Amino acid sequence: MSLLLFAIAPVLALLLYIYIQDKYEKEPRGLLIKSFLFGATLSIIIVFVLYLFTGRLIPITDNHSIWQQFIQAFIVVALAEEFSKYVIVRYFAQPKKAFNEPYDGIVYAVMVSMGFACTENIMYVIEGGHLTAILRAFTAVPAHATFGILMGFYMGKAKFSKNRVVLNLTGLFLAVLFHGAYDFFLFINFIPGISIGAFISLAIGIILSRKAIKVHQKNSNFKTL
Repeated sequence: MSLLLFAIAPVLALLLYIYIQDKYEKEPRGLLIKSFLFGATLSIIIVFVLYLFTGRLIPITDNHSIWQQFIQAFIVVALAEEFSKYVIVRYFAQPKKAFNEPYDGIVYAVMVSMGFACTENIMYVIEGGHLTAILRAFTAVPAHATFGILMGFYMGKAKFSKNRVVLNLTGLFLAVLFHGAYDFFLFINFIPGISIGAFISLAIGIILSRKAIKVHQKNSNFKTL
């Protein structure tokens, strides 16, 4: 039970933070819960299906090949996982009437991302124990949140723009880019010291995420002067 709590706690903390930052017009809790549950279940299913195809089409034959680990990080893992989240935000959350300001893109994308991260974290923590839970609470879980914020920033803009397709795909691209970079530096840990690149990319993602939140807060349709 303690491991389960350790796995879930950082997810809930980040969800609460994003929810509090929605200062001017809160989203319906029912939609938020559904988004989270879709992320925890449907996105996981989509990823497993995609893994079946990419695992066969792009087999990893040399774990010490930088090129193969690049493909593994950006295509096999990052693209599959972020696409699974993107599909839910794009076709479930974005069309909703309650999605009525740009910041909502961040809210729903993070809800879906944290749903995915929750399921993933539980699996890793149950296997790895308390140390894994502590490490992931400060790395993988906030990383998934930043990917969601970067994706949601552009998907929030897309809802109210004529360039919806371009902006939606820009959000997906950025999430894949930062997710892929984070994983890539971890995957090539056979190069001494290279793993620091993962934490640098995470730090940059966090800085950009904070700016993204402030921009949408400032431009809220419901902000009173």
